[in-house]
Formats: sequence, C-alpha cells, structure tokens
Amino acid sequence: MGMQTNNGGGRTVLSEINVTPFVDVMLVLLVIFMVTTPILYQGVDVNLPKTDSQPMASLDRERKVVVTLNSNGTIFIEKEEYSLSELRIEIRKLMSERGKDVREEDVFLRADTSVPYGTVVQVMSEIRNAGVTKLGLITEPVPKNN
Repeated sequence: MGMQTNNGGGRTVLSEINVTPFVDVMLVLLVIFMVTTPILYQGVDVNLPKTDSQPMASLDRERKVVVTLNSNGTIFIEKEEYSLSELRIEIRKLMSERGKDVREEDVFLRADTSVPYGTVVQVMSEIRNAGVTKLGLITEPVPKNN
C-alpha cells in the first residue's frame, strides 16, 4: 500500500494489489507440475494397444492395483515381478494390506501388444480367480490426424 496526497492536503490510501509475487509462484508451480507429471507412473514400459475408447478417470482418483504384462510375458505388479501362480496370492495380499475387499476394488491390466492373446487371457483368469470382479484393460488413445 502506498500513501498519496491530493491537492487538498489530506492523505488518501492507494490500494493496489501487487500481482508479481503471485505470478512468480504460479510459474514455479507450473514448472514443477510439468517436470513431475511424466514420472507419476513408474512402472514397467510396455507398448500398449491403441484404441478409440475414452480414458477412464478412475485411475486418477486413487491408487489402484495395476498388473503389467511385458513383451516377454513377464508379469509385474508395480515393479515387482511375479509368476502366474503367485499372481492370485499377491493380489489378495495387496487388497488385504489396503483393508479392501477384493470383489469391490478395481484391478487394471496393461499388456504389451506383442503378447499372445492366450497369455493375456491366462493372466486375466488368474486375476479373476483371486476374486476380482472389476477388471479393466489399459490402452493408449489413437493419435488424432488433423
């Protein structure tokens, strides 16, 4: 705030908002979000199939169990490797650690495009045999040609 005098000799208050610190903070936050957004999901790299379907917003709301099947047919939950026989036990274990019912929680499967269909179905079957009723498949959107 500054003081300004008028011609009558009295003083009035000059109310101006200095937005420079606000803009500086917002630019710093923008840079931070731009740097951290690409590294939010640090899982196993896979070449996901491309589809026209809309992305599901439920992945953004809270942390979900994501099972990844890479091009070699190796199964991962986050960055930990599991065999097909261990998958059912591990999913139940994760849900119980989180205090959640397996039948009520979403599990998402990321499978590489080069993985044979039969292998993907076997992994889906093991996830379903763990008691999961909500199983989603993660894909990438088809690039738009303008």
